[in-house]
Amino acid sequence: MNVHKLLLRIGIFMLFLNIFLIGWFSNSIFSNSDSLDLEKPFYSGLFGENKAKEISSPYDHIRKEQIHVFPDRITIDVKDASWTEFLDTNSMDPLLDLDANSFEIKPKSPESIYVGDVISYQSEYASGLTVHRVVEISEDEQGWYCIVKGDNLSQPDPGNIRFEQINGVLIGIIY
Repeated sequence: MNVHKLLLRIGIFMLFLNIFLIGWFSNSIFSNSDSLDLEKPFYSGLFGENKAKEISSPYDHIRKEQIHVFPDRITIDVKDASWTEFLDTNSMDPLLDLDANSFEIKPKSPESIYVGDVISYQSEYASGLTVHRVVEISEDEQGWYCIVKGDNLSQPDPGNIRFEQINGVLIGIIY
């Protein structure tokens, strides 16, 4: 093969490589064009500056020493746990849905509930138990309370949730 043909093939390869890279780079910039801030440099967000909003994770209510995995079964040493099932409300999608199985424990005190925990509670605004994530914990003139929100909802639930309203804290989900 002569040098001219080799250089021509390399040139064509480089042209296609550049076209691919320009397309990839353009897609990276404009794939979220609804949130594009033209005041920022064009590369903003490409290298991790715009990460997803951090959501608090549940507290680890079960220690590693309480979980035992055997070839024929799994056991978890937790006293007074109860099994929980859910209605298909979509408020906690994708974490919880209709056929998910979960376990919860009755908290002993307000200090055993943490931001990020998923709790079941008796709402003053809905019948039955509501299962949502604790997004804030505070105190007012009536004492301890938390604010909860469904992961798939834009607004927190109405009202302050008092400790007495809480039925349980989710400690595990099995899909």
